[in-house]
Amino acid sequence: MRLNHKSSLLLIVDLQAGLLPVVDGGMQAVCEAGWLAGVADLVGVPVWVTEQAPEKIGSSAPELLEALGEYELFHKQHFSAMEEASFCDALTAAKVSQIVICGSEAHVCVLQTALGLLAAGYRVYWLSEASASRRPEEARLARERAVTGGAVSITADMAAYEWLERCDTPIFRQAHRQFLKHRSARPLTFF
Repeated sequence: MRLNHKSSLLLIVDLQAGLLPVVDGGMQAVCEAGWLAGVADLVGVPVWVTEQAPEKIGSSAPELLEALGEYELFHKQHFSAMEEASFCDALTAAKVSQIVICGSEAHVCVLQTALGLLAAGYRVYWLSEASASRRPEEARLARERAVTGGAVSITADMAAYEWLERCDTPIFRQAHRQFLKHRSARPLTFF
């Protein structure tokens, strides 16, 4: 159940500028996902981003893109990224087993992608404070359904410190500085 940076991938689903203004906790999701993506970059965990019909909803939030290091972008029309052949082919080639997933809307695209990943045999980790919906109740129910289906509910801190593994490295010190800056910059709410 413990995350390992060598077998993990961070998947950020549809945190798009056109949708976020109506998503409860949307900017918190961007903040948490962006911070964890920074840690992922430090430890070599791939970061993937999906965008649902960007020609209609817009691209990923600029605040998110600014926080990301290297990432791979997938456009999709299906609610579940697992229904997109290019995504599935890339995931197979990535040779990872643990997927940390977050985004919006939690009860639609994030949930359907998580359920697809679980059905395909991946271990799925639901990043609770970075998964949001228009209504908080829908985000809460989505997390419960994913967990009932086999996902593990986690926080960004849990993922980061499991990936970092130890406190006596330069990477840990850099991540810890980011952590302190990040924590002082935003309030935390959980669904």
